[in-house]
Amino acid sequence: MHEKLTMAQALNRALRDSLAEDPSVLVFGEDVGPLGGVFRITDGLTAEFGEERCFDTPLAESGIVGMAVGLAMNGMRPVVEMQFDAFAYPAFEQVVSHVAKLRNRTRGKVSVPIVIRVPYAGGIGGVEHHCDSSESYYAHTPGLHVLAPANAADAYGLLREAIASDDPVVFLEPKKLYWAKEEVDLTQPVPGIGRAAVVRQGSDATLIAYGPSVPVALEAAEVAAQEGRSLQVVDVRSIVPFDDATVCEAVRSTGRAVVVAEAAGFASVSSEIVARVTERCFHSLAAPVRRVAGFDIPYPPPKLEHLHLPSVDRVLDAIDDLQWEHA
Repeated sequence: MHEKLTMAQALNRALRDSLAEDPSVLVFGEDVGPLGGVFRITDGLTAEFGEERCFDTPLAESGIVGMAVGLAMNGMRPVVEMQFDAFAYPAFEQVVSHVAKLRNRTRGKVSVPIVIRVPYAGGIGGVEHHCDSSESYYAHTPGLHVLAPANAADAYGLLREAIASDDPVVFLEPKKLYWAKEEVDLTQPVPGIGRAAVVRQGSDATLIAYGPSVPVALEAAEVAAQEGRSLQVVDVRSIVPFDDATVCEAVRSTGRAVVVAEAAGFASVSSEIVARVTERCFHSLAAPVRRVAGFDIPYPPPKLEHLHLPSVDRVLDAIDDLQWEHA
């Protein structure tokens, strides 16, 4: 059944359906109870399921994730919210030392099915500590799955799958896309964890993006089409595990690629994608793989944000640099 939903509404529906279907699912974090969270993703869940299933915690991210570890070790499926991306750093020791390692440490005897929801990335004019692109920290931590939806259907489907998974998942929710409304059918399955998706066909070059950068890539492809250039767009969706097969098949079909991501480019997810594509598609490439990323600086003040984030113009400039004279 098709309906118009924002990503925020789709995430709320995913949490509600998971709570209703599985009594072991718990939702907790800062202000996620009666208030419904800063972005209202958990709106109405406490009223419907009670304070034992959806509840507020103290302002202590390390304690939130540490409590989730203990609950998960004892049969529960906690879904915790880090109120903003940069607020999650106090919990990083728990994530790296325990969440990511417990299954390995116990030789598979103990799993920790935790979902850590992180409203992340820029585009909302947030001040310091409210707009980090922190995906590379988590992607570099073996033992974690890292997901970044770019539309409402994927937000619903991937969150449901993440909650049902026995592996810990860092679920990155692009803040600037929370209120984008689209027509979706939540009864239709979406590609799952570990699967990328080609969201626009094209023959001249491939744009590879995830999370908040996917709409930028799609807009750039639309503008390029008006100039006579056909751009394919791949939505990575699942940063870890990464879908080499879909991404590389797309790149081989065009012979040119640009990776688009908000995070700083050095030692990043975008640099890893460039490396993987170059290694696996070298003989199919007509030009070196390019990147359009955030600059290697601390996240800038709101008035400078538009200069830092990948833009359509920057993406098109990178496309123009792909050695078309050799085509």
